[in-house]
Amino acid sequence: MNELIRNKLALLPDQPGCYLMKDRQGTIIYVGKAKILKNRVRSYFTGSHDGKTQRLVSEIEDFEYIVTSSNIEALLLEINLIKKHDPKYNVMLKDDKTYPYIKLTNERHPRLIITRKVKKDNGKYFGPYPNVQAANETKKLLDRIYPLRKCTVLPDRVCLYYHLGQCLAPCIHHIEEETYKTITEEIVKFLNGGYKEIKKDLTEKMEEAAEKLEFERAKEYRDQIVHIETTMEKQKITMNDFTDRDVFGYSVDKGWMCVQVFFIRQGKLIERDVSLFPIYDEPEEEFLSYLGQFYLKTNHIKPKEILLPDHIDRQLAEELLEVKMVQPKKGKKLDLVNMAKKNAAIALKEKFSLIERDEERTIKAVENLGEIIGIYTPHRIEAFDNSNIQGTNPVSAMVVFIDGKPEKKEYRKYKIKTVTGPDDYDSMREVVRRRYTRVLKEQLPLPDLIIIDGGKGQIDAARDVLENELNLNIPIGGLAKDDKHQTSQLLFGNPLEIIPLARNSQEFYLLQRIQDEVHRFAITFHRELRGKSAFKSTLDDIPGIGPKRKQQLLRHFGSLKKMKEATEEDFIKLGLPRNVIESLLEKFQE
Repeated sequence: MNELIRNKLALLPDQPGCYLMKDRQGTIIYVGKAKILKNRVRSYFTGSHDGKTQRLVSEIEDFEYIVTSSNIEALLLEINLIKKHDPKYNVMLKDDKTYPYIKLTNERHPRLIITRKVKKDNGKYFGPYPNVQAANETKKLLDRIYPLRKCTVLPDRVCLYYHLGQCLAPCIHHIEEETYKTITEEIVKFLNGGYKEIKKDLTEKMEEAAEKLEFERAKEYRDQIVHIETTMEKQKITMNDFTDRDVFGYSVDKGWMCVQVFFIRQGKLIERDVSLFPIYDEPEEEFLSYLGQFYLKTNHIKPKEILLPDHIDRQLAEELLEVKMVQPKKGKKLDLVNMAKKNAAIALKEKFSLIERDEERTIKAVENLGEIIGIYTPHRIEAFDNSNIQGTNPVSAMVVFIDGKPEKKEYRKYKIKTVTGPDDYDSMREVVRRRYTRVLKEQLPLPDLIIIDGGKGQIDAARDVLENELNLNIPIGGLAKDDKHQTSQLLFGNPLEIIPLARNSQEFYLLQRIQDEVHRFAITFHRELRGKSAFKSTLDDIPGIGPKRKQQLLRHFGSLKKMKEATEEDFIKLGLPRNVIESLLEKFQE
């Protein structure tokens, strides 16, 4: 614990609020909330912790806090701060899976459509459905029963749906608003679980049509009833009140939490959502934070009722989401919560070994690498590689690994601009200069370690730019390859030394993955440029000949060879200006 943190801990208030943990670069790495800031924040720096919490604490170099007037304010503020700063140690719902909904549009001539985006446009949304097939089946059924328009833009004549009795044809007929109101009310009633009443009404109409010997009409009603039965009654009813509700259950083990959410729509269990993440706070507090993010950050529509396990502050959850919260004590609702909890425990147990294995080869390998070379844990590693063939199309590439995993959105490609010929040293100077001049200018995060795919010359060139031109003191190392072009050894230090790494160690495998990735990225970029230049035509260098004129010439003559054999008169017939023809003939003579 540094002196700054020790002094700040003494000044913490006995009030609720949020705290923001920062690393040595001032980046916010964790946001938390507390009923009593003094107790919660101090707990990080006292007592013993599990491995992942120790990892978090080891990175903390400073912290800030914001006092709030209540616990609910602190919870809402925490969710907003997490959304704003995207701290790497927080629960982040990065699973962008979206569920389909059936939407009844708010238009003069309403439509039924399937969408994955929920907007505030006064349309009515029903769902979510377990998959798009289920949504399509339900919509198809409604299209058969209720004749709303299907077209996006009204045509000037009736379509096939009108002749099938599935559209009122507002394109040529005036439809009263009262008619639409009746239809939309029935659709809303149907999708809210009232389809059994619709089915009963259709049965009565079918029998009435049969008595009147209107067998075609009776057959239509019968078909609609069959479609309702096959579409809406496939699943086992789990609740009899048809209330839309979400059921939450969670399990905690070894500092990790698994949350399972069951979606119950129209009395049926249609889908579940599973989230697995590390926690650094009390499980109940972490769950509330997750609950807020689940509805505020994703596209899930809040149901009429949410079932929660015991030990959760029900009143706080209701204030947070403004939805009725139930903590059942018996019956089917309790069975559902217990089922969610049981599934969470099973999922946590099954995935734990995979998580440990992943950590062994990523974050633990990073920590061990830092210890071996004697630097802070290199959470952010940036690696560079050059690529050219005899000096043609020289390029360089940079990849970023964060906590041992590639962060592909931060990869960068560089065309070498100031170096002629195959000069790897000057190419490395240019790229390192361009990269870190921009990092300083835009205040981007600095790496904890730079890896150069090359030997002493490239490393010295990069170090010279960093230290003497940019005044940066960033640890820098190099990866040498053996005669089989495979990762051989790590060069580090000033002067450079070979760092002994066991060939079967996770640290060696990490460096191997970094070297392979930066080489792949660089060579792919080089091939792209080389491929483009290979298709470059002689015509591209002639002033006055652009893409259209080039296409005209090739279409007329068929090939470059025949074009070279053509006379001036042949080009004049095509309508080319005389100065362009002169440039063209001069180029061919060369």
